[in-house]
Amino acid sequence: MQDLIILGTGVHGLEMAEIVRRINRVGATWNLLGCIAADDQAHRVGEVRYGLAVLGTLDVLGRYPGAMLVPDNEFPHDLPLPGERMTSLVDPSTFVSPAAKIGPGCVIYPNCFIGHNAQLGQRVFSLAGSVINHDDVLADRVVLCSNVSLAGHVHVEADCYLGQACTVRQYVRIGRNSLIGMGSAVLRDVEPDSVMVGNPARRLRRREQ
Repeated sequence: MQDLIILGTGVHGLEMAEIVRRINRVGATWNLLGCIAADDQAHRVGEVRYGLAVLGTLDVLGRYPGAMLVPDNEFPHDLPLPGERMTSLVDPSTFVSPAAKIGPGCVIYPNCFIGHNAQLGQRVFSLAGSVINHDDVLADRVVLCSNVSLAGHVHVEADCYLGQACTVRQYVRIGRNSLIGMGSAVLRDVEPDSVMVGNPARRLRRREQ
Protein backbone atom coordinates (compact mmCIF):
# COMPACT_ATOMS: atom_id res chain seq x y z
CA MET A 1 0.00 0.00 0.00
CA GLN A 2 1.14 3.51 -0.82
CA ASP A 3 1.30 6.15 1.93
CA LEU A 4 -1.12 9.05 1.44
CA ILE A 5 -1.63 12.43 3.11
CA ILE A 6 -4.68 14.66 2.64
CA LEU A 7 -3.98 18.38 2.39
CA GLY A 8 -6.75 20.12 4.33
CA THR A 9 -8.52 19.77 7.66
CA GLY A 10 -12.07 20.84 6.79
CA VAL A 11 -15.17 18.76 6.26
CA HIS A 12 -14.22 17.87 2.69
CA GLY A 13 -10.89 16.51 3.89
CA LEU A 14 -12.77 14.27 6.29
CA GLU A 15 -15.07 13.10 3.49
CA MET A 16 -12.02 12.40 1.34
CA ALA A 17 -10.76 10.12 4.09
CA GLU A 18 -13.97 8.13 3.74
CA ILE A 19 -13.43 7.92 -0.05
CA VAL A 20 -9.99 6.47 0.71
CA ARG A 21 -11.64 3.84 2.92
CA ARG A 22 -14.13 3.02 0.16
CA ILE A 23 -11.29 2.62 -2.34
CA ASN A 24 -9.47 0.31 0.08
CA ARG A 25 -12.55 -1.86 0.49
CA VAL A 26 -12.40 -2.56 -3.26
CA GLY A 27 -8.65 -3.18 -3.19
CA ALA A 28 -5.93 -2.29 -0.70
CA THR A 29 -4.44 0.88 -2.22
CA TRP A 30 -3.74 3.62 0.32
CA ASN A 31 -2.20 3.80 3.77
CA LEU A 32 -3.73 7.05 4.98
CA LEU A 33 -1.28 8.69 7.38
CA GLY A 34 -3.35 11.77 8.25
CA CYS A 35 -3.85 15.30 7.03
CA ILE A 36 -1.89 18.55 6.73
CA ALA A 37 -3.21 21.92 7.86
CA ALA A 38 -2.83 25.17 5.94
CA ASP A 39 -1.08 27.92 7.91
CA ASP A 40 -4.39 29.53 8.91
CA GLN A 41 -5.47 26.18 10.44
CA ALA A 42 -2.21 25.57 12.31
CA HIS A 43 -4.10 25.57 15.62
CA ARG A 44 -5.43 22.13 14.64
CA VAL A 45 -1.98 20.51 14.53
CA GLY A 46 -1.92 17.56 16.93
CA GLU A 47 -5.68 17.10 16.88
CA VAL A 48 -7.40 13.91 15.76
CA ARG A 49 -10.44 14.85 13.70
CA TYR A 50 -12.86 11.95 13.27
CA GLY A 51 -9.96 9.52 13.36
CA LEU A 52 -7.72 11.58 11.05
CA ALA A 53 -4.55 12.92 12.67
CA VAL A 54 -3.48 16.48 11.83
CA LEU A 55 0.22 15.86 11.26
CA GLY A 56 1.35 19.49 10.95
CA THR A 57 1.60 22.18 8.27
CA LEU A 58 3.40 21.90 4.93
CA ASP A 59 6.81 22.21 6.57
CA VAL A 60 6.52 18.65 7.96
CA LEU A 61 6.17 16.97 4.55
CA GLY A 62 9.89 16.21 4.57
CA ARG A 63 9.21 13.67 7.31
CA TYR A 64 7.07 11.67 4.87
CA PRO A 65 9.15 11.56 1.67
CA GLY A 66 7.33 8.57 0.21
CA ALA A 67 3.78 9.79 0.79
CA MET A 68 1.52 10.88 -2.04
CA LEU A 69 -0.58 14.02 -1.57
CA VAL A 70 -4.12 15.03 -2.46
CA PRO A 71 -5.64 18.46 -1.57
CA ASP A 72 -9.18 19.36 -0.66
CA ASN A 73 -10.86 22.23 -2.52
CA GLU A 74 -10.13 24.80 0.20
CA PHE A 75 -6.39 24.17 0.52
CA PRO A 76 -4.65 27.37 -0.69
CA HIS A 77 -3.91 27.35 -4.40
CA ASP A 78 -0.89 29.63 -4.11
CA LEU A 79 1.16 27.26 -1.96
CA PRO A 80 3.89 25.36 -3.83
CA LEU A 81 3.16 21.63 -3.89
CA PRO A 82 5.48 18.92 -5.22
CA GLY A 83 3.77 17.95 -8.46
CA GLU A 84 5.45 14.56 -8.67
CA ARG A 85 3.80 13.59 -5.38
CA MET A 86 0.26 14.64 -6.29
CA THR A 87 -2.35 11.95 -6.82
CA SER A 88 -6.12 11.85 -7.36
CA LEU A 89 -9.00 10.19 -5.54
CA VAL A 90 -11.93 8.78 -7.51
CA ASP A 91 -14.74 7.10 -5.58
CA PRO A 92 -15.33 3.51 -6.74
CA SER A 93 -18.97 4.25 -7.58
CA THR A 94 -18.03 6.81 -10.25
CA PHE A 95 -18.04 5.87 -13.93
CA VAL A 96 -14.88 6.98 -15.72
CA SER A 97 -14.53 6.36 -19.44
CA PRO A 98 -11.26 4.65 -20.38
CA ALA A 99 -10.72 7.52 -22.82
CA ALA A 100 -11.07 10.23 -20.16
CA LYS A 101 -8.03 11.93 -18.65
CA ILE A 102 -7.86 13.00 -15.00
CA GLY A 103 -5.01 15.25 -13.91
CA PRO A 104 -3.14 15.15 -10.60
CA GLY A 105 -4.77 16.36 -7.42
CA CYS A 106 -8.36 15.74 -8.52
CA VAL A 107 -11.07 14.51 -6.13
CA ILE A 108 -14.21 12.86 -7.52
CA TYR A 109 -16.98 12.06 -5.05
CA PRO A 110 -19.48 9.15 -5.31
CA ASN A 111 -21.87 8.57 -8.20
CA CYS A 112 -20.30 10.93 -10.71
CA PHE A 113 -19.98 10.31 -14.46
CA ILE A 114 -16.92 11.20 -16.54
CA GLY A 115 -17.54 10.56 -20.22
CA HIS A 116 -15.57 9.71 -23.34
CA ASN A 117 -12.62 12.03 -24.03
CA ALA A 118 -13.40 14.25 -21.05
CA GLN A 119 -10.28 16.03 -19.79
CA LEU A 120 -9.79 17.22 -16.23
CA GLY A 121 -6.85 19.44 -15.31
CA GLN A 122 -5.14 19.65 -11.94
CA ARG A 123 -7.08 19.89 -8.67
CA VAL A 124 -10.57 19.54 -10.14
CA PHE A 125 -12.95 18.91 -7.23
CA SER A 126 -16.31 17.32 -8.01
CA LEU A 127 -18.92 16.63 -5.34
CA ALA A 128 -21.42 13.77 -5.53
CA GLY A 129 -23.62 13.04 -8.51
CA SER A 130 -22.07 15.41 -11.03
CA VAL A 131 -22.02 14.62 -14.76
CA ILE A 132 -19.02 15.54 -16.90
CA ASN A 133 -20.05 14.44 -20.36
CA HIS A 134 -18.08 13.42 -23.43
CA ASP A 135 -15.42 15.82 -24.76
CA ASP A 136 -15.77 18.23 -21.84
CA VAL A 137 -12.63 20.11 -20.78
CA LEU A 138 -12.25 21.28 -17.18
CA ALA A 139 -9.17 23.38 -16.52
CA ASP A 140 -7.24 23.57 -13.26
CA ARG A 141 -8.94 24.17 -9.90
CA VAL A 142 -12.53 23.91 -11.13
CA VAL A 143 -15.06 23.06 -8.42
CA LEU A 144 -18.33 21.27 -9.21
CA CYS A 145 -20.89 21.14 -6.41
CA SER A 146 -23.33 18.25 -6.10
CA ASN A 147 -25.42 17.27 -9.13
CA VAL A 148 -23.87 19.66 -11.63
CA SER A 149 -24.63 18.52 -15.18
CA LEU A 150 -22.40 19.45 -18.11
CA ALA A 151 -23.54 18.51 -21.60
CA GLY A 152 -20.98 17.43 -24.20
CA HIS A 153 -18.14 19.66 -25.49
CA VAL A 154 -18.38 22.11 -22.57
CA HIS A 155 -15.17 23.98 -21.72
CA VAL A 156 -14.78 25.30 -18.16
CA GLU A 157 -11.75 27.52 -17.70
CA ALA A 158 -9.55 27.62 -14.59
CA ASP A 159 -10.75 28.63 -11.12
CA CYS A 160 -14.47 28.41 -11.85
CA TYR A 161 -17.05 27.39 -9.23
CA LEU A 162 -20.26 25.71 -10.42
CA GLY A 163 -23.03 25.71 -7.85
CA GLN A 164 -25.25 22.82 -6.87
CA ALA A 165 -27.52 21.39 -9.57
CA CYS A 166 -26.61 23.92 -12.24
CA THR A 167 -26.67 22.76 -15.87
CA VAL A 168 -24.57 23.83 -18.84
CA ARG A 169 -25.62 23.46 -22.48
CA GLN A 170 -23.38 21.68 -24.97
CA TYR A 171 -20.55 23.65 -26.64
CA VAL A 172 -20.73 26.42 -24.02
CA ARG A 173 -17.49 27.95 -22.71
CA ILE A 174 -17.34 29.30 -19.16
CA GLY A 175 -14.66 31.95 -18.71
CA ARG A 176 -11.96 31.84 -16.07
CA ASN A 177 -12.84 32.59 -12.42
CA SER A 178 -16.59 32.58 -12.99
CA LEU A 179 -19.21 31.46 -10.49
CA ILE A 180 -22.40 29.74 -11.65
CA GLY A 181 -25.20 29.97 -9.10
CA MET A 182 -26.99 26.88 -7.84
CA GLY A 183 -29.80 25.71 -10.11
CA SER A 184 -28.77 27.98 -12.97
CA ALA A 185 -29.10 26.91 -16.60
CA VAL A 186 -26.21 28.21 -18.70
CA LEU A 187 -27.18 28.41 -22.37
CA ARG A 188 -24.52 30.82 -23.72
CA ASP A 189 -20.81 31.43 -23.34
CA VAL A 190 -19.84 33.14 -20.08
CA GLU A 191 -17.32 35.96 -19.89
CA PRO A 192 -14.40 35.55 -17.45
CA ASP A 193 -14.95 36.74 -13.86
CA SER A 194 -18.74 36.51 -14.09
CA VAL A 195 -21.34 35.63 -11.46
CA MET A 196 -24.24 33.96 -13.29
CA VAL A 197 -27.69 33.22 -11.86
CA GLY A 198 -31.10 32.10 -13.04
CA ASN A 199 -32.75 30.09 -15.81
CA PRO A 200 -31.65 31.03 -18.36
CA ALA A 201 -28.52 32.25 -16.57
CA ARG A 202 -27.77 35.99 -16.69
CA ARG A 203 -24.74 37.93 -15.50
CA LEU A 204 -25.39 39.36 -12.04
CA ARG A 205 -22.04 41.04 -11.39
CA ARG A 206 -18.28 40.69 -11.66
CA ARG A 207 -16.67 38.01 -9.51
CA GLU A 208 -13.68 39.28 -7.61
CA GLN A 209 -10.67 37.07 -6.83
